[in-house]
Amino acid sequence: MNRLRSAVVACLTFTAPAIADNWPQWRGPKNDGISEEKNLPGEWSESKNMVWKLPLPGMGSSTPCVWGNRIFLTSADASNQLLAMCVSADGKEMWRKVINKGAGIARKADEGNNASPSPSTDGKHVWYFFGTGEVACFDFDGNEVWKFNAQERYGRFKLGYGMHTTPALHAGRLYFQLLHDNGQNVICVDASTGKDVWKVDRWSDGRVENLHSYASPFVWMDGKDALLVTHGNDYTIGHDLKDGKEVWRVEGLNPKENYLETLRFVASPVCTPDLIVIPTAKNRQVAAIKPTARGTISPGNEAEVWRRPSGTPDVPSPVVHDGLVYIVRETGNFQCWDAKTGKDVYESQRLHQNKHRASPVYADGKIYAISRDGVVSVVKAGPKFELLASNRMKDDITASPVVADGRIYLRGFKNLYAIGTK
Repeated sequence: MNRLRSAVVACLTFTAPAIADNWPQWRGPKNDGISEEKNLPGEWSESKNMVWKLPLPGMGSSTPCVWGNRIFLTSADASNQLLAMCVSADGKEMWRKVINKGAGIARKADEGNNASPSPSTDGKHVWYFFGTGEVACFDFDGNEVWKFNAQERYGRFKLGYGMHTTPALHAGRLYFQLLHDNGQNVICVDASTGKDVWKVDRWSDGRVENLHSYASPFVWMDGKDALLVTHGNDYTIGHDLKDGKEVWRVEGLNPKENYLETLRFVASPVCTPDLIVIPTAKNRQVAAIKPTARGTISPGNEAEVWRRPSGTPDVPSPVVHDGLVYIVRETGNFQCWDAKTGKDVYESQRLHQNKHRASPVYADGKIYAISRDGVVSVVKAGPKFELLASNRMKDDITASPVVADGRIYLRGFKNLYAIGTK
């Protein structure tokens, strides 16, 4: 077991360039929705730049993760089983494991189910989490290393639309935020053993539906320091990685004087080395703070870079690249703001008119944004809006796009697609 722990830590301490061609977690190599890949297609169809498509056993909203020639994803199947899967880069299924035999369906099953949290990998092992609470670690050959159920360990989940949060994988540890009626817990687990490292209660005076967070935690890094960032129940909080102790807290995201009891957070913050952009929900505010903050950060605090009273995405998380913040609203409206001031770079633009659930990705000078009905809008990155292409997939898609080794991978309800020129 010590040998496994050493291997996990060694893999997770690779520098970003070593994993530039991989997509090891939900939002990519640096967990910010940014890829350094070049020469990616902007247009495709069934007969153009479609390398392959693989029929899947059932729906899922989880974003795949990719390492080398392996693609990892989750799914429910026709028998309502929850599956952990591995697919090769040439579109062949390598293995699948039944994780739960009868719990694929969750609330709002037309958009999400218990195969919504995304897997993560370090190049040796892959970690899966499901809305039923199962957490499992496998090696690349599909051998189970360990498994436990988070509901049995930490208490029954109780929230309106199921547990969809994705754990953060960092330096040999898995970090969970489990925020619901029966608990407000932030948890650190040893990735090599599945044993608890620490668990803290996350205090909030939020109430009613706001206790339910569907957002995911992230690890902020600037090259020397790192913090865990959790998001939900009216606050965004930075935690010390060693013990979970609170370092800073952003308040005023759901102002007491205009309190909304249904402002549950779904979209997650995006963490860059010098800026954290914090969405809320339901067209309310967006805040941006300095990650090196300490204590309570109220509106107007010196650690606050800017705060907008409205315009937040409700589900998709933001992207920050080259001094610009890109926002894809759940309605399909596309916004671009100055990262230093929060002011509009150009007026809100309309993409495809349909629900947008997936988080956008930046790659090769383009922003890729996906609608619920499978239209992928490709927008030129930069201070002037230009819609380069609209690619219609004959599928429903709520998973975010993945960019790895010269390809774009899209996880639909029906198929997994590989798009590229190779």
